[in-house]
Amino acid sequence: MLEHLKFGDVVRLRKTHPCGFFEWEVVRVGSDIKLRCLGCDRRIMLPRSILGKRAKSIIPRDTLV
Repeated sequence: MLEHLKFGDVVRLRKTHPCGFFEWEVVRVGSDIKLRCLGCDRRIMLPRSILGKRAKSIIPRDTLV
């Protein structure tokens, strides 16, 4: 699922962030993936292996309005 991840995509995680949002925007792609919370603008970095376990779905930036 993560092999098609691009800058600007939105990832929905299984658990909520303390601010209450599920959605995170991809800010950087590499061996680690940097995400930005769409609720509170907090930024985190996760290894691909952990993000693969925590991700519920990926919304490509092409489909976002």
